[in-house]
Amino acid sequence: MSSFLVIIDAILIIVILAFVAVWLWHKIQTKLLGGGDLTNEQFNQGMRKAQVVDLREKAPFKRKHIDGARNLPYTMLKYQYTELRTDLPVYLYSDSLSVTLRAARFLQKKNFSSIKWLKTGFEDWDGRTKKSKY
Repeated sequence: MSSFLVIIDAILIIVILAFVAVWLWHKIQTKLLGGGDLTNEQFNQGMRKAQVVDLREKAPFKRKHIDGARNLPYTMLKYQYTELRTDLPVYLYSDSLSVTLRAARFLQKKNFSSIKWLKTGFEDWDGRTKKSKY
């Protein structure tokens, strides 16, 4: 019975270490990208002067999105990033912070001047939203 408990303890330790590693990875990526994470209030205040990009797929975008956002799914970003202006700020959001950070890194490599993202993701957005008509 005690060997079973040792195995369970080892599994729990591995799971906890994995969560810590993912958290650390996100913190490091945020620092490397220049700390572009914004609260809901900061995002809402600056989005009128920026290109707001929803990185989610088309179906979730149609259900509900931030008012004024354009849909550019992460899966299509490398093909359609040229639709964005490099001289204007880009505000990104998604359901996943890791997807948003990958998109920010990609745009940074493509010489975009200012890239910011919604820190808590779309799920916690409390600003104006819109549903697509089609």
